[in-house]
Amino acid sequence: MKLVTGILAAVLLLAGVGASHAVMRISDDRGGRIGTYVDRFQGLRSSGETVVIDGLCASACTIVLGAVPRDKICVTPRAALGFHAAWDPGAGGRPVTNPEATRMLYEMYPTSIRRWISRRGGLKPRMIFLRGRELANMYRPCYLDAQASAHPTVHR
Repeated sequence: MKLVTGILAAVLLLAGVGASHAVMRISDDRGGRIGTYVDRFQGLRSSGETVVIDGLCASACTIVLGAVPRDKICVTPRAALGFHAAWDPGAGGRPVTNPEATRMLYEMYPTSIRRWISRRGGLKPRMIFLRGRELANMYRPCYLDAQASAHPTVHR
């Protein structure tokens, strides 16, 4: 039965994604330096890879939403996007909001994401999360079981 399920999953994947398309899976990415993510996702944009968000994509990771075409991004029921203001380390390593970097980050997002953020008061030091039905209404669903069966998981 497991073999039949695996074969069916592979057939479904090939029908939906195509054998020549690679898949990048994001599952537990807490973010980091904005520049690093801009570089990473700009390269991904030109590769044509599909991005599967299957867990946490927070902070600078969310730049993927503006860097990769919407039709190349899908979300699973486990997907969660975390947004907050950009910051720099201040005295004693304490985070200090960087208004210019926050504005730049906000402008990278697609209009639907900017509207969602604005309805929640904008990008602030505290993280806000987009997940569940709200996220599913903005991005197409992906079927990770089929994709995972046909392609090895890629983390970057």
